[in-house]
Order: sequence, then structure tokens, then C-alpha cells
Amino acid sequence: MNLHLHNADIVLIIALALLCSLLLAWRFRPATWRGVVVEALASNAAAIAAVVAVETLLS
Repeated sequence: MNLHLHNADIVLIIALALLCSLLLAWRFRPATWRGVVVEALASNAAAIAAVVAVETLLS
């Protein structure tokens, strides 16, 4: 499977990561910096997985 990420995909990853992190922050309200880091990593992983899934479906 050849996966090629273009500029639009990178913008979509960033937008999804920001949206996920805002939703997670609103839902869980982390109190420590570790909670913020875990939340950011989770939202970035979810955004990358969503973009890869869309790329796989469209190719």
C-alpha cells in the first residue's frame, strides 16, 4: 500500500487534531501537564488515523 500525504492531508490532520483536543479538553478538563500531553497525543493519533482511513477508502 503506497500512502502519499499531500498538503491538504496535512492541513486536515492539523484541523482534526485541534478539534479533537478541544473536545477532549472540554470533556475531561485535565489538571496536570501529563494529562494535557496524553490528550494531545491521543488527538493527534486519532487525526492521523482518520486521514489514513479516508486516503485508503478513496484510493
